[in-house]
Amino acid sequence: MSVIPCKKNAELRHKIEAFAEKLKTEAHTIGDHGLSENEFYDSGLFRGAIERVRGQFSATTRPKREFTRHILNYMQDQDHIDDWESTGEDNRHDYSVTLKSGKIAIIELKGCLDGNNTNIFERPSHAQEFILWSLCTNSGADPRHNAWSGIHTRLSAEIISKGQVVDGLVIWDMACGTIGRPCPKISTDSCRSTTVGPYVLPPPCVYLMPGTIPSPRNNPHPDSQALEDVEFLRSLVACFNGKLEEVSYVDFKVGHQGAETVRTTRITRGGVIQKESGATPIRRA
Repeated sequence: MSVIPCKKNAELRHKIEAFAEKLKTEAHTIGDHGLSENEFYDSGLFRGAIERVRGQFSATTRPKREFTRHILNYMQDQDHIDDWESTGEDNRHDYSVTLKSGKIAIIELKGCLDGNNTNIFERPSHAQEFILWSLCTNSGADPRHNAWSGIHTRLSAEIISKGQVVDGLVIWDMACGTIGRPCPKISTDSCRSTTVGPYVLPPPCVYLMPGTIPSPRNNPHPDSQALEDVEFLRSLVACFNGKLEEVSYVDFKVGHQGAETVRTTRITRGGVIQKESGATPIRRA
């Protein structure tokens, strides 16, 4: 049982650590900087180069947007949605999707869910469905840690404190199903993968959230919504060979312990509780 079916690739992690150590000890042999070994490490050149590369990877959103564009285009081509448009330049959110029913789904892209950016969202007033979509392109990250950190530590606190419904969460990107992040959904049935542009993708990981705001006094334990109630997620599962038993359902139970508001987060999949927290005080970052 787990918060998400995939797990970190331990072998890849060991290779990353070994390569990082090799890079640290032999970086002075790369390039034509003209410095001795001691001069190279004393100069700050190595640290500066690492920070520059790290910043470039963090700052660019183009690969993630390219991935999402391919997905939405494919959904439209397969008649699972009517239309979509990018809204990221003028709004906090990233995409507006017109569903087959005519409803509007608003999508906001997130990273690996373990950072403070997960806490920053605003449900637009015209959104009939509001979806967060995690694209974590770091294959060395721990998907189970990130998913739980995002859902319990961050999203639950924000949903309760801000009083804003998040209808669902998608955890899915171009690293899913690759050698860096093997996916158990296709390990025994490769026919379930879908080719979309340059990507060969397993079915997405989908999480349904409560449709109302948890409140200690008036609504202490709202149930997760059903898949048929959130049209975008239902369409995503249908379009990409998802199975009903793979869909995850998240519910929050809130109450008071003394002066503190506490919540319990529970994730259920296939009728089985996959993970459940204790009653944890809400402390927003």
